[in-house]
Amino acid sequence: MDLEMVMRELEALGKERTKKIYISNGAHEPLYGVATGDMKPMVRKIKINQPLAEQLYATGNYDAMYFAGAIADPKAMTKADFERWMDTAYFYMLSDYVVAVTLAEADIAQEVADQWITSGEELRMSAGWSCYCWLLGNRPDREFSESKMASMLETVRNTIHDSPERTKYAMNNFIYTVGTSYLPLHDKAVEIARAVGPVEVQKDKAKSKFLNASDNIQKAIGKGQLGFKRKHVRC
Repeated sequence: MDLEMVMRELEALGKERTKKIYISNGAHEPLYGVATGDMKPMVRKIKINQPLAEQLYATGNYDAMYFAGAIADPKAMTKADFERWMDTAYFYMLSDYVVAVTLAEADIAQEVADQWITSGEELRMSAGWSCYCWLLGNRPDREFSESKMASMLETVRNTIHDSPERTKYAMNNFIYTVGTSYLPLHDKAVEIARAVGPVEVQKDKAKSKFLNASDNIQKAIGKGQLGFKRKHVRC
C-alpha cells in the first residue's frame, strides 16, 4: 500500500464520534477519527515500512501520524528523526502515545528520553517520562540502572507539583510504573507516591482533577499485577 491508498482507507474508517473524542483531547484538523483497533488489519498487512511511515507522519493528519507510529522501524530512526517527529507532535496523544511509544523500541530510547526530560518543554518532558513508562513496562529490570531510577523518582518527588500539566501526568505515571513494573524499587516508589500525594492537574479552566499514584499502585497490588511486563510496546 502506498500513501494515497492508506489515506483513503483511513478516511473510510473514520467515525464522527471518534473524531469528536480526539478533538476534545486536543487533536485538530486534519483528522478522520479512526479507532486504533480498526487500524490493526492494515498494520498487519503493511508490517514495518519506515519510508511510508515518514510520509504518513508528515501529512499532519492525526490518524495518519498515529498509523505512522504503528508501522515505523524504531531501530532505523536516528535521534534527529525522533526530534523531528516531536517537533510536530502538537498534543499529548502524539507525544506520549506515538513518539514515546516508538522511541521505546529504539536502542537510543534512554539517551533521547533523558534529554527530553531535562528540555524544559512540556510535551518533550512528558514524552521523555512516558518513554520510561513504556520501557519499564516491557523490558527486563536488569536493563535499568537502579541508582538512576531512584534518582529519577527523587526528581519526581521534588518537582512534580510545579511541573507543566501534561508532564505531571507522565511523572505520576512514572511513579506508578516503577511501583508496579520495576521490582527493585517497588518499596521506594510506594514511599514516594505517598509523599507526593494527590497531584492536581487542570482539566480545563473551570475544573481540577487529582492524580494519585499511591492509590493506583495499591489497586495493582490487589489485582496481583506486581512485576507486570507487556510482551510488546506497540500493539
